Amino acid sequence: MDREIFTYKGAKRLIALTALLTIGQGICTIFQAILLADLVSGLFAGRPVSAIGSEALLFLGVLVCRYFFVFLIKHFSYRFAERTSSDMRKKFLAKLFELGHGFIRGQGTGNLVTLTLEGAAQVRQYLELFIPKMAANGILPLMILIYVFTEDRMSALILLLTMPVLIIFLILLGLAAQKKMDDRWASYRVLSNHFIDSLRGLSTLCYLGLGKRHQQSIERVSDKYRVMTMKTLRLAFLSSFALDFFTMLSIAFVAVSLGLRLIDGHILLDPALIVLILAPEYFLPIRELGQDYHATLDGKEAAHKLNALASRPEKERPQTDLIPETWSDHSVLALEESSVCYREGKKEKALDAITFTTVGFEKFGIIGTSGAGKSTLIDLIGGFLAPASGLIKINGRTADLTDPRWRKLITYIPQHPYLFSASLKENIAFYAPEATDRQIVGAVRSAGLETLISQFPQGLDEKIGAGGRQLSGGQEQRVALARAFLCNRPILLLDEPTAHLDIETEYDLKEAMIRLFKGKLVFLATHRLHWMDQMDRIAVIQQGRLAEVGTQEELLKKNGSYCSLVRSQLEGIQ
Repeated sequence: MDREIFTYKGAKRLIALTALLTIGQGICTIFQAILLADLVSGLFAGRPVSAIGSEALLFLGVLVCRYFFVFLIKHFSYRFAERTSSDMRKKFLAKLFELGHGFIRGQGTGNLVTLTLEGAAQVRQYLELFIPKMAANGILPLMILIYVFTEDRMSALILLLTMPVLIIFLILLGLAAQKKMDDRWASYRVLSNHFIDSLRGLSTLCYLGLGKRHQQSIERVSDKYRVMTMKTLRLAFLSSFALDFFTMLSIAFVAVSLGLRLIDGHILLDPALIVLILAPEYFLPIRELGQDYHATLDGKEAAHKLNALASRPEKERPQTDLIPETWSDHSVLALEESSVCYREGKKEKALDAITFTTVGFEKFGIIGTSGAGKSTLIDLIGGFLAPASGLIKINGRTADLTDPRWRKLITYIPQHPYLFSASLKENIAFYAPEATDRQIVGAVRSAGLETLISQFPQGLDEKIGAGGRQLSGGQEQRVALARAFLCNRPILLLDEPTAHLDIETEYDLKEAMIRLFKGKLVFLATHRLHWMDQMDRIAVIQQGRLAEVGTQEELLKKNGSYCSLVRSQLEGIQ
């Protein structure tokens, strides 16, 4: 019995309700056996069919009543499983947002996506089956055994002695299956992450001519998962065969015992038929549990992993003040000696002692070479990462930027915006689903998407993303800009938004992006210096440290790190 299931909301109430309904099902099962035995013995004794019509109708009524109880058990179990798995998924996703994508990178995107989508579905199946099966195994065999004992003690003794053998077999089966499942889940996690990494790096692998070599790696990982799956299936098939064999053997012992004593006249036909009909019902719950055990084992494992990650404790932080609901010309964001470590508990720092202040709707450029820490700084400001040391203050008061209220003030545009498998209209309105058609059209005009939409047969209702129309990199960025125009939040974070675009496409987008900057606090991380003309101040990041900060004129006069970057880019052009 999985004790964790008792911690789920409504589980104890469902268990009590399922127990009551199972008792009703057990009573109907016993009466069904009594009536069926009476009908058969009556016909055997020579009673006409017309004389047993009322008993036949009563038997059908009891049969309907029995399966009505079964229907109610399945109905309530399904509702509980659907609600619980949905809540579990929401808590899991909320925790992922709290922990940030630094944690996601450590766990592996493929593993977490698989756990969120397939894992939640497996949990629902597990919860839907587990409680009814456990209630049936705890109640129905006991009720049947008690009644059989009143009819024939010898048969009751046979049933009583064979049940522990099956229970021991199930325990051994569970231990073996758990080990197989742990190995299979570990292999599945590797396969998921490997698949995502392969998709992301497919163009690079082809460019470097490493496609065939990587194909061997994919075959090796896939074959390992195939072997683990086949071992699990082999165990499932063998265990089902063994369980059916033992239960049929036990029923055969009961049948032979009844037949011999029926011939000798030590038992009457009526009770013998009742016991013979109830014997398969006695073993039915444990057979169904054995058959469904492997089907629910994935769900049990997924539930443990979802709960373990959802209940993961957050790092303790000092008491902070509330995040302001709005951002004004006089609002101040200050970082004081803020540092970020590559991994929790590690000493190596991705950012080290970053200190700067922004006021109002300033345009703040963040530049540096690849790997300098630009994206990490954007993640820190966006609340995706928590500082390992130092303070972040808003209006002079300590603030926690991982607070969901801070995220409601910001719009984040990454290098590769994610497009959902939905219509263009739904993608644009992702941050503002309540937006009117007029507002969406206004955002489309601001982002310069009219020409693209005019080419679509269904206009704004054209499906894009996976399974829909594919967009170019520049078009994807325009969709992200339309989202930002529509939600109109006061703080804008851009992480290399044009790094993957050619220079012509970038300049084509620049006009729309500059319009988006108006009236917002902007943090733009980029390595393309032509954007710096639009920035009020510039921060140069080198190896995780703030090398210098100031206006473009001030930095050019210093002839320091910023000038070195300018010279290196000019040399690359020449």
